[in-house]
Amino acid sequence: MKAVVYTLGCKVNDVESGSIIRGLEELGYSVSREMEEADVYVINTCAVTAEAERKSRQTVGKALKCNSDAKIVVCGCASEKSPEPFLGKGVFSVTGAQKKNAVLEIVRSGFDERYRGALIESIGLTYEDMRTPECLKTRNFVKIQDGCNRFCSYCIIPYLRGRSRSRSVESAAKEILESAAQETVVTGIDISEYRDGERDLADLLLAVKDADTRIRLGSIEVSLINERFLQAAKSVKRFAPQFHLSLQSGSNSVLKSMNRHYTREEYLEKCAMIYEAFPNAAITTDIIVGFPTETEEDFYDSLRIVEEAGFSQIHAFPYSPREGTNAYKRYRELPSHVKKERVERILKKGAEQKTRYISGFVGKMLEFVPETYENGYTEGYSENYIRLYVAAELIKLPVRVRVTRIFKDGAEAVVETK
Repeated sequence: MKAVVYTLGCKVNDVESGSIIRGLEELGYSVSREMEEADVYVINTCAVTAEAERKSRQTVGKALKCNSDAKIVVCGCASEKSPEPFLGKGVFSVTGAQKKNAVLEIVRSGFDERYRGALIESIGLTYEDMRTPECLKTRNFVKIQDGCNRFCSYCIIPYLRGRSRSRSVESAAKEILESAAQETVVTGIDISEYRDGERDLADLLLAVKDADTRIRLGSIEVSLINERFLQAAKSVKRFAPQFHLSLQSGSNSVLKSMNRHYTREEYLEKCAMIYEAFPNAAITTDIIVGFPTETEEDFYDSLRIVEEAGFSQIHAFPYSPREGTNAYKRYRELPSHVKKERVERILKKGAEQKTRYISGFVGKMLEFVPETYENGYTEGYSENYIRLYVAAELIKLPVRVRVTRIFKDGAEAVVETK
């Protein structure tokens, strides 16, 4: 029997899909992540933007084109938000953003009729443990937290994922320490809010400080950055000093409208603390462009902070109104051409800053974890998240390399033979 688990959206969805894949394999299925002919399709949806919801709905049609007689189960944030559009159309069951273990119950039952239709449940207050995802040899992801307490005015996710809840330090540390991957990414909806009683993310890092796998953190918030956390990170034997520090806007007035509880000055202070602890750190970020209250002056503040913060990479995207959020209720959307033009400007600025950051490592040594070999180059990432290209086929083990020049979307490097 063949199954496809198709994932849209964030890394948390990706990890949860990995857990479903492991469960399906235990049930005897051969499983693919690619859209192809199969007997069973699990579609793990996303609702972070209207476009993500649209693509989630379209994926059902793609599955039916592959096999019109297949059994289809839909789960994830888009089906949590609006299950009705997924009902019918050949879909057997629709579950939500939580209790994704129910997908395996449905399959294990042989698609018993009692599971047909919408099976959306109220969001729980405790962390849902899932199977360890299928083994990924190069880069693995470990989910430690779910939900969000921040309620940013533009974001629908807290309403779909629920309040923040975390797995135990012991459970998370065990999975990280046992990871066979060369790099392990610690992820969640908001890992800055990771709590196991009185223990937090710094305690988890201390618990895995001797791990053999390189440890990288997923997206974090300004509130996490303090001396205690940074010292815990420094204690980790193979810590990857890349901090995806969520920004969203460089304007204080827009940050306030977004219900982000910091100022641009506080954000830059946190960046300075990171650079003091990790001089070679990469700080990457997300920026929402064209929020309804954003003026040209506000946008200029976002442009300026790209260089002021020394970002190594930015992910910039236009504001997308989400029905049910405070921003949707309170503000009128800016014209699309304004948002498009601002996105283009800030992406250009981000590309210039990325080149400036990478140029600072030409001639320096970095740790390279090989991932793929293509067109004569082994490709992978350094500890500070520079995409590296080595003109040789390397085995997938960490190696020290010297950066030689800017190349493609990163840098070319050579293995030092000394």
